[in-house]
Amino acid sequence: MSIWWSLHLRREAASVPLARRLLLGTMETAGVDPDVSYDLSVALSEACANAVEHGGNRGHGGGSEAYRVTAYLDGEKCRIEVADSGPGFFGERPSRAVASVFAEDGRGLHLIQELADHVHIGNKPGRSGAVVSFDKILKWRKDAPLMAV
Repeated sequence: MSIWWSLHLRREAASVPLARRLLLGTMETAGVDPDVSYDLSVALSEACANAVEHGGNRGHGGGSEAYRVTAYLDGEKCRIEVADSGPGFFGERPSRAVASVFAEDGRGLHLIQELADHVHIGNKPGRSGAVVSFDKILKWRKDAPLMAV
């Protein structure tokens, strides 16, 4: 069984809990283990918060006032992607070694890396904007109605 959805959200703080609640509701309905759902919802919240804070270029009159969240529950894995139209990442992408839990910047990316099984942080090819995608192997409740077969 596969489920996917995509949202185009305004770069406003109120969009972060909306995306998180939609993800949690989808996973609860599908029967995903609550601990896995929680980890992914925290990672999603961090990625959305980054898009809200850094995902535009208001100072130069450009950039978008929106960002996109896409989630796929496919078989045994959940993949989430958050893409914005901001300046993207400059230089090398943040790594586990660079991001410190005590640093003001990069803390959210570090948390995403700790909560997900695989993380890709980069820029949109050929356009401005950042893309943070991450996935996690799903665990299912025993009574899961949509458990992967």
